Amino acid sequence: MATNLQSLPTDLPVPEDDGGADHLRGARLPDVALRATDGRTVSLAKLPGRTVAYAYPRTGEPDKPALTADWDAIPGARGCTPQSCDFRDHFRELKDLGVDHVFGLSTQTSAYQQEAATRLHLPFPLLSDAHRALAMAARLPTFEAGGQTLLRRLMLVIDDGVVSHLFYPVFPPDESARQVVAWLKAAQGA
Repeated sequence: MATNLQSLPTDLPVPEDDGGADHLRGARLPDVALRATDGRTVSLAKLPGRTVAYAYPRTGEPDKPALTADWDAIPGARGCTPQSCDFRDHFRELKDLGVDHVFGLSTQTSAYQQEAATRLHLPFPLLSDAHRALAMAARLPTFEAGGQTLLRRLMLVIDDGVVSHLFYPVFPPDESARQVVAWLKAAQGA
């Protein structure tokens, strides 16, 4: 049976900080070209200004079952669609707070991501790391499910290619953008 991708179960397991992203704090990101759903090729390492990139395991497809029967039981797996919607709904606020670029990032193909970007009316592109080049070069935290290697949910604030702030683990996913907004406001003393 298909799952409502817009809502989250109340009993989702909370992911724990396994230290898998600690090395990213203050790190310069590797120069890896990623395909974007708007047709561009983007390297997070080369973007000027402030970038917010949120990594997520995978967006589901309407009327299709989850990747695995136990998807909701995997800490941090469920919630990619609500997370993307939260960034969509707070996109203008992020821009007003000085964010130059916003991206979603997953190991799904750009063609797969395009369906979600269109269906969800995202005002920003999704980046495909289908070959896991960035995931491996930056040692992004991953997990295995359904025979696939997927990114663990995290959010990066990147200033001129350097990770200036990290959110990991991320929970609840449907409040991700609001967490970044709150951090930005606190950092600016607003």
